[in-house]
Amino acid sequence: MLRRLYHDQPESFAFTPANQAWAEAQITKYPEGRQASAIIPLLWRAQEQEGWLSRPAIEHVAAMLGLAYIRALEVATFYFMFQLQPVGSVAHIQVCGTTSCMIMGAEDLVGVCKAKIAKAAHALSADGKFSWEEVECLGACANAPMAQIGKDYYEDLTPERLEEILDELARGKVPVPGPQNGRYAAEPASGLTSLKDHASGKARHNASVALAVEIGDTVKRIDGTEVPLRTPWQGAAEAPSRAAEAAAKVAARAAAKPAAVETADAAKVARPKSVPAAPQAAVLVGVRPAALEAARDGAADDLKKIKGVGPKLEALLNSLGFYHFDQVAGWTAEEVAWVDENLEGFKGRVTRDDWVAQAKILAAGGETEFSKRS
Repeated sequence: MLRRLYHDQPESFAFTPANQAWAEAQITKYPEGRQASAIIPLLWRAQEQEGWLSRPAIEHVAAMLGLAYIRALEVATFYFMFQLQPVGSVAHIQVCGTTSCMIMGAEDLVGVCKAKIAKAAHALSADGKFSWEEVECLGACANAPMAQIGKDYYEDLTPERLEEILDELARGKVPVPGPQNGRYAAEPASGLTSLKDHASGKARHNASVALAVEIGDTVKRIDGTEVPLRTPWQGAAEAPSRAAEAAAKVAARAAAKPAAVETADAAKVARPKSVPAAPQAAVLVGVRPAALEAARDGAADDLKKIKGVGPKLEALLNSLGFYHFDQVAGWTAEEVAWVDENLEGFKGRVTRDDWVAQAKILAAGGETEFSKRS
């Protein structure tokens, strides 16, 4: 199935402060140089925040992990759990349509979705509250037909019961998930012949349903405030941020080699890092902008307010001597070419996102659409 990005994309994306802290903590789970392994949880958290994955969200996550955008896009388009267009503000209904559910009446459930939500899968209802799709096996075959709504399974469904569930959700109520025909879990529909302990009344719900009932709202999107953020592998003391660690390492590398070489006309230009050593003369691109040894008054501007600059890129820019909006705003075309060529892993980012134009607004004390959100 061909999966494309939605035609109407937002201007920008930024994690909420709580989700940003969560995302940075997840990155610390992985060894140095393997941060790309956090791609799926970070994309998932971005989807939980917004309901779907926009292009700015995918690119934002890629920037956090130091990935080329195409690598993050490959992951987002490969896995069907990622929604690439807007979903209902209340709930997205995923009806299982594989063999067991199909035999037990999944097509009738799809009919309910078409009648009450929208004729086409992935389309929003008229009020924007619901959307739906048919999915492959969700692994609850003994309780067919079923659908996943939010975080939970609603099993042993009938068309009438699905209609009732949608009406309850529309009124702001979260129906109790699990079997909808009175079954405790996945025991025979004809009744138990063994393991009858739960029937004594000591356990009203199976463990999964009991947890959902305790939580109370399992269609609510995760926003990072549900439970305390725990990263026990970091120890009791607060670990340095990934950006700080990256800045230190990049600075150490930069200090170990000359920043520029002399050309025949004595103009100073940098040797692109991607050009391997070769017998022929090295290719020299652009002119290195003026750099600072440190931020003025020890207070660097938040370069992440520039669209396209994440924590890793900010650390790289700082290591190259760029700390302030007015520095970026003053880059000439030749200087932009130099920076574009020397952003290891992010080549061409300055031109693509027009950093100079953004920086001019920010340096003057203004705000861009992206900086307002970030």
